[in-house]
Formats: sequence, C-alpha cells, structure tokens
Amino acid sequence: SVLFWVMVLGWSYSQLMPRAQYGIVFLGAILLVYIVNEFIGVIEEEDRLSAVLLTISAAVVITTVVYLFTNYSALYEGARGIATDSALALALAFTLVIVYLTWRSFGMTFLVVLLAGIGYGLFGQYIGGILGHGGITSERMLRLLVLEVEGFFGSLNRLVAAWIAPFLLYAGLLKAYGAFDMILRLAVRSAKYISSGVAQTAVVASAVIGSVNGSQTANAGMTGSFTIPMMKESGVKPETAGGIESVASTAGQVLPPVMGAAAFIMVSVIGGSVTYVDVMLAGLIPAAILMVSIFAGVHYIAAPQIENPTMDDYFQGTKTTGEFIYEGLKYAIPLVILLYVLGVLQYTVMTGALWTAVAMIITGITFPIARALYEGESLTAKGREVLVHTRDGAREGAVVLAPVAIILAAINGVVDILLTTGVPTAISLALMDLSGGVLLLAAVMSMIICILLGLGMPTSAAYTIVALLVAPALTGQFLLPDFAAHYFVFYAAILAGLTPPIATCAAVACGIAGASFWKTVWEALKISAPLYVLPFAFIYHPELVSGAFDATAISAGALAMLGALTIIHGINYRFAFGRSVSTGARVVFFALGIIVMVYPDLLVQLGALAATAGLLVVQTIVGKPDPVGKLQALATGINGSSKEPIEAERP
Repeated sequence: SVLFWVMVLGWSYSQLMPRAQYGIVFLGAILLVYIVNEFIGVIEEEDRLSAVLLTISAAVVITTVVYLFTNYSALYEGARGIATDSALALALAFTLVIVYLTWRSFGMTFLVVLLAGIGYGLFGQYIGGILGHGGITSERMLRLLVLEVEGFFGSLNRLVAAWIAPFLLYAGLLKAYGAFDMILRLAVRSAKYISSGVAQTAVVASAVIGSVNGSQTANAGMTGSFTIPMMKESGVKPETAGGIESVASTAGQVLPPVMGAAAFIMVSVIGGSVTYVDVMLAGLIPAAILMVSIFAGVHYIAAPQIENPTMDDYFQGTKTTGEFIYEGLKYAIPLVILLYVLGVLQYTVMTGALWTAVAMIITGITFPIARALYEGESLTAKGREVLVHTRDGAREGAVVLAPVAIILAAINGVVDILLTTGVPTAISLALMDLSGGVLLLAAVMSMIICILLGLGMPTSAAYTIVALLVAPALTGQFLLPDFAAHYFVFYAAILAGLTPPIATCAAVACGIAGASFWKTVWEALKISAPLYVLPFAFIYHPELVSGAFDATAISAGALAMLGALTIIHGINYRFAFGRSVSTGARVVFFALGIIVMVYPDLLVQLGALAATAGLLVVQTIVGKPDPVGKLQALATGINGSSKEPIEAERP
C-alpha cells in the first residue's frame, strides 16, 4: 500500500506519462493491492479454491498491464480495429478477472449488472423495441473493454487515478491519525444541549466522515460500529439507531466540499467551463435543507427514547479545550489547503487532491512530534508511533479505494457498451414517449431508474452511471439546466441505499444494531422522507442548485426547508388526536410539505405554507386542556367582538 501511494502521489506531482498510460499502471496496481489483501484472508480461512483463483487473477493482471503499457502507443494512439488472437485471449482473461473481482467485492447485485451489460452488447440484435441494436461482435467487445485502453481502463478509471485516489488516501490517514475519535467527541460536545443529543451525535459524525469516504454502505459499517452502540446504550431502540445511522451515512454523501467524491466526477461529466468550486457552491443549499430536516426528524423520533442524554461516561478520559484546538488544527489545515487551492488559486482538482493528502501526512507526523518535543517525551518512540499510523493510513486508504476502483472500472466497461449501442439516446426517447412530454412523469420515471441503477454501488459509481445514462435525457429532451439535472440524478441515485427491498445501507446498520431489517428501513424512511421530494425541487426550482446566493435562491431554499420540516412534522409528530384523525393530519401535512417544497408557483407555495401555519395553531390548541374554549377565545380575539373574556382570565 505504501509503495502504491508513493506511485500515485509521484505521478500526480510529476505527470511523467500520459494520463491514459498512467491509468493502465494504476488499475493494475490497485487490483494487485486488492488481491494481496484478499489473499491474506483466504490463507487464514484455508480456502484453496479462492487462493488459486486469486493467484491466476494476479498473473493475468500483471501480464495484461505489461502488454498494454509496453504497446500503449500502438493500442491507444495508433490504428485501432486490429488485434491478434493472443491479444484477444489476454483481453478475455482480463475481462473474466474483472468479473470475478467484481463478484468478490460487491456480490451478486452488481455482478448481474456487469454481465447484463456485456450480454446486452453481444446479443442486442435479439432485443426488440427501442433498446434493440445490431449487436457487438465478441472481438469488438474485447477490443472495446480492454485492448483499445478504454472500457475498464477508460475515463472513469483515469478519474479515480488522478482525482479520487488521493482523497481516499486522505480519508485513510484521517482515520489512522485519530480524526474519527475527535469528530465523535466534538459531536458529543455540540449535541449535549438538546434532548436528542446522542442521536444527533451520530448524524454529525456519520455525515462528516461519510462525505470523505465515498460509500454510504461502507460508512454505515465504519461509523455505525461506534454510533449505534452509543445510541442503544442511551436507550434508543435498535431499529431507531440503525435507521438514524443509515440516513446519516446517506446524507454525508451529498455534503460539500467532497460529496463522496461525486463532486469531482460531476465536474468531469458536465465539462465546459464548470469548475469544482461551481459544483461545490451549487450543493450548499440542498445540503443545508437536507441536514436541517434530518436533525428535526431525528429529534422527533429519538428524543422520547433517550434515557441518558449526557454521554459523560462514553469516552475513556476527557480532553481539554486546548487538546481539541491542537487536534482541530492538525486535521483542519489540509482541508483549508484544499479549499484554498481549488477556490482561491483555481488549480485543478488533481493538484488540490495531491496537496491535501501531502498536507495531511505532514501535519499528521509533525504535530505529534512537536508536541512530544514540547512535553519532553521520547522523540524516537513518538516518531515510530506516527510512522505506524501513517502506514496504517496508507493501508486503510488503499483497502477503501480498491473496491471503488474495481466497480468504477467495471462500470466504465458497461457504460462504454451502452454508449456504443446508443442507450442514452434510447432512454431519452423512451422518457419523452412514455411521459408524453410531461416533465413530472419523466422525473418520476427518472428517479425510479436512478434508484435501480444505484443499487449496491458506492456514491461515485452510482452518480457516474446515472449521470451518463439519465441526465442527458433531462437536459436534452426537457431542457433542464445542467446542475438541476445532475443534482436530481445524484440525489436520486443515493436513495438506493435506503429504498426497500434492497436498502444496502439500512441492511448494514440493522446488522450492527441487531434489529429487524424492515423496522430499520421504516425508521429510516420516516427520517429521510424529504430526501425523496427534494430532487423534484431542483427541477421546478433550478435556482436551488445554481450556485448563486441571491434573493431568488435563498427564498426558494427557505421555502424548500420549511416544506421539508412540514413533511418531517407530519410523519413523526405524536398527535393528540384519535387514530383516524391523526392519519388524516399526517396526510395533509405531507401533502402541504410537498407543495411548499416543489410547486412552481410562489403564491401557491405561500398559500400552502399559510395553511400549514394554521394547522399548527389548531394542533397546538387542541393539545391543551379545554381546546374548545381556547378556540372560541382565539376566534373572539380575532373578530374583535369582545375583549371581556380575555380580561376576565387575567387575574
């Protein structure tokens, strides 16, 4: 892992070879890191079949990478369309290795997607209707996937190599240097002031960490192992703890500045004059709406359950304010450098990623040594300790990166097949035809497609495939702005982790919590309901994701946030009515919230907001003693017919 990261950072700094040629070396190296890591577990389990398959896979990867690297000019820059039998055999072997490693890292869910994509390319002539095509020959398929240095080695793989990889090194170093502990402690401190503080701690910690690591499912397993037991110890039900963690991990994927690495892919996919700063700014208002609504939902659902809100005994030992400042500077300096390099200097994402990772290594090593020197500790022992942490961070970053690189390579192959056969155009025409040109119907169908395509994938992979297949239909056929379309499919794709019957993120969380899968999913849906509505607000109010902060954008954001809170209130508030009346109230609040968030007419939105305020007044009064008398007094005061009853109550 250390050697791998030396190669990554070295190329990012020097760029001694073309990016496409470097992408060959990168994919081969990360596949070997993954194979070695898997091999360790296989040996411990004495799984001889897997050991043989991994050994063969390593040999095929090395042979393929050497062949493509040494023949790079002829294969990538020279004439295409010609391949020897031995080269085709090597390409077939490498394709089978990708299929096998995809299955090892992501199971059957994505294996089916990969095989279906290859099968669709090979046998498209047997498919009728708008998705049918002339078919791709097996030789053309192997050239497309491997020998032309596209497919598995294509643009997504190069994007991972140049942009995403250094950020995952940064994430691994953060964990190894102890940032997760500090984030949890800060979250605990900040959450002590409200009754749902324990649960809000999970939201803050999981969202912050999830923004960097780029996988909601992996994040649920990583942070959930800390936050879920913490919530359960304070009295939160297992299914509620699992639901909160799964929603928080999902929310972290859309938080700027990293956005689960999807921000960097969005820059590349949209292209043109769009910069990383544009993408980051466009995501601020939606992220604020989402986080506020989640905080409210968690408060509603968790506060009544919490028995020990202080969490004083959860951490071993306490840290002073000075220690928090010391650790905060150690972790904040690299992030400030990232924002400065990208936002102020306007350098490339690759440069920002490089110096962020380097800065994290520097602060992670020098801060502890400087502290040891100040406190008179052994510099040798401290130096050995920080080097071990740095090594562990390198391993952690590589282990997290490897599955992401594998699935994005596989997706790159599938996407190239679909692009070659004209699927994006077919989807655009199908959406236009099935929706009859009605934007709302097209948006609903697009969301369903995005959720299905995002099943079981890391954030960057889920966004990539929907951005290339679905977003063009929204921009081309319905003339939506780029950011509105891309943020729509981005938010929709991450819903796959929460949407039953798969709900991979909730499945991981319920396993840690020891709770029922369906109860955990239900709790997650009650908290995340506005997340299913928010993407439609991007379509009807593109100013939400315009990156501008003028009066139009801020007012639209405020209305969307109030609408989201209305939905949360309607679903989670404990009404003092009978069952039938409470159900009706929930439906009305939910419908009003959708109108306030999405409806394109401002007057209608304000009317729905006024109706919501009126219902809240009625709900508050009905929940008090003598509700009829309170309503009569309120009505009398509004009409101004008599002030005597009010005066009579004062003594």
